[in-house]
Order: sequence, then C-alpha cells, then structure tokens
Amino acid sequence: MKTSRFSETQIIAILKQGDSGIKVKDLCREHGISDASYYNWKAKYGGLEASDLKRLKETESELAKLKRMYADLALENRALKDVLEKKR
Repeated sequence: MKTSRFSETQIIAILKQGDSGIKVKDLCREHGISDASYYNWKAKYGGLEASDLKRLKETESELAKLKRMYADLALENRALKDVLEKKR
C-alpha cells in the first residue's frame, strides 16, 4: 500500500484548518492534495484529536496481535484434532 506524504498528525491539522472555515479548494491547493484525498481523510480522521489517533493506533496494533494469537491457536487446535482423528 502506498504511504502518504503526510503523517496522520499533519492530516488532522489540515482537517482542522478546513473546519475553521478555509475553503476546501484553497486548502487543497495550498497543501498540494486533491479534493478526493481531503474528503477521504475527512471520512477516516474527521473529528479525531491527536490523542484519539494515538489511542486508535494502539488499539489497532493490539487487535492485530490478538488476531495473530487466535490464528496460531486455531491452527494448533486443528492439528491436534487431526492427530486425534488419525489415532482412531
């Protein structure tokens, strides 16, 4: 996946400028982004503060770890069931 030229904190700052009343076209021209990028960011990050973003990233990383743990346990469980079935 292509990474953005802007960090998430920069994106939030740009969105706050848009919320303060600056026209979207002017804001996009100033930062060199498209209108579509602005509205995609607004859909994803709209209403977030920097602290909310940090908590969101921590939650996402914890969820990824838990998903990996579940996948490993499910694989082990399936392997054990296969061994038990072969013994019968």
